[in-house]
Amino acid sequence: MIEIFRTQAREAGGKTVTEMERIQEIVPDCWINLSAPTEDELERVQTALNLPPEFLRYPLDEEERPRIDVGDEPDQVLVIADLPFVRREGTQVRFETMPMGIIISSKCLVTIALRDVGLLDPFKDNRVRTLYTGYRTRFTYQVMFAIAKDFLKYLRFIDKTIDTAERQLERSVNNKELYKLMQTGKSLVYFSTSLKANESVLERLMRGKTLKHYEEDSDLLEDVIIENRQALEMANIYASIINSTMDANAGIIGNNLNIVMKFMAAMTIVLSIPTLISSVYGMNIPLPTQPGFLDNPWPFSIIAGVIALFTGLIAFWLAKRGLF
Repeated sequence: MIEIFRTQAREAGGKTVTEMERIQEIVPDCWINLSAPTEDELERVQTALNLPPEFLRYPLDEEERPRIDVGDEPDQVLVIADLPFVRREGTQVRFETMPMGIIISSKCLVTIALRDVGLLDPFKDNRVRTLYTGYRTRFTYQVMFAIAKDFLKYLRFIDKTIDTAERQLERSVNNKELYKLMQTGKSLVYFSTSLKANESVLERLMRGKTLKHYEEDSDLLEDVIIENRQALEMANIYASIINSTMDANAGIIGNNLNIVMKFMAAMTIVLSIPTLISSVYGMNIPLPTQPGFLDNPWPFSIIAGVIALFTGLIAFWLAKRGLF
């Protein structure tokens, strides 16, 4: 899908304000947004802007890493950055990253991605202040700032997911919660890797050798770098929390298993006492043959008392040793 926008200035209340309007043709100082583009759309943009073919192909590769490329002609720069997105598979939700390309040409700016990018919606709906499609360097920084904010948004959601899983694990060790933590840890690995790569891109932009640098946009670029570093630190912290939680739960599971095994071993010893005494008495001690002996309750009572005594002593001894 191809979308073309351009900011228009108008007078409102004695002030000049800008509004983003959707247009149909590619004109100077416009913004072209490509999401899951067709071959015809790629050909149209490439011909209109005289772009290298690879500039429109690289961002459509899911495995492409964030970087900056410079075209053969002046003022042709490709900035590739990773951004987060949610992949849904049935009832499961996974956080992953995908590349998005920002192409800066002498005529206009192009954003291109393999999927629809939700973080660009505020740009389309006039919810971003000081937005001018003709200021391509500032526009690039604003998009990078939105990417860093999007990472922070998903990281806050991941933090809540970790807290929920930890509360569930405090009540009972559930494989479902452990799998959820494992999946969250995998997402944080994706986030950390992408944020580190984005940081390298931002540092190169900061040097101002590939993209024309304007003094009035320096503060914005510094804000982008700060937000990106904050997101990277949060991702690393949450990854450490998950690793610690998984290790602690592994220790708890092992400790609970040891407790159960000790209890079962102690119960086996205690229950073996009645069996041992009854077996020895029943098979090796002849019963008197006097009349009425078998009807006498005292022999059974005495044997039962002996069994109870020895069983109690063994149970007391095991309890003193901490096996109960």
